[in-house]
Amino acid sequence: MSSTPVIGITLDIEHTPGYALEPWYALRENYCSAIASAGGLPVALPHEQDAVERYLDLVDGLVISGGMYDIPPELYGEVPRQGELVTKEGRTRFERKLIEGALARDIPLIGICGGMQLLAVIKGAKLIQDIPSEVKNSLKHMQPQPHHVAGHGVNLTPGTLISRLFQQEQILVNSVHHQAVRDLPAEIIVSAVSDDRVIEAIEIPGQHFCLGFQWHPEYLINQGEQRLFEALVAAAARHHRRSAALPLAN
Repeated sequence: MSSTPVIGITLDIEHTPGYALEPWYALRENYCSAIASAGGLPVALPHEQDAVERYLDLVDGLVISGGMYDIPPELYGEVPRQGELVTKEGRTRFERKLIEGALARDIPLIGICGGMQLLAVIKGAKLIQDIPSEVKNSLKHMQPQPHHVAGHGVNLTPGTLISRLFQQEQILVNSVHHQAVRDLPAEIIVSAVSDDRVIEAIEIPGQHFCLGFQWHPEYLINQGEQRLFEALVAAAARHHRRSAALPLAN
């Protein structure tokens, strides 16, 4: 068996007609190449609800990918406040089950964009449903294409794992979102904020490796993002060794 850590990546799904008449899965190539360049083996995970435990048996780490959709407000005890939200309920149910299982097993995990938001909501956070209408003097968080260039800066929280990985107090990041995390529980710490005080990164110190990013680090627009994926793969390798050392259940 290969010693290369297996990193599962969740897929996005589209139901509206595009180049196909049926629903289709989607995943940008750079999610996979960022993991592969860091030494991991990327594996895409379709939204099979009944396969979650087998997925968790298979992977050593997880990336919960982003996408152009919103987390249903009922998951954090609220109702829609600003216009019509775009939800993907099947995807969200699958990713919720996957994240809950990963947290229970302490599998290394990175949540990106909507993946960070869902991770935080699962742990008891609420969301800003629409940054432009709810955050006074907000930055432009939904930048146009291309996304491999920075949209604004973020300030990293000293002493956090993310600040150690990026080795800077301030970095420039891309930005493709109109919602954000708010009202975090005590077990989640804020690792980065933008100048308008929108939360840009989080981590859960109670887990071995559990980080969330509101921006898209898979674009690798700075060296810290490369170190991030290398750290994920290293954490996944450690998880694999811990799991291999556990006695088999009767």
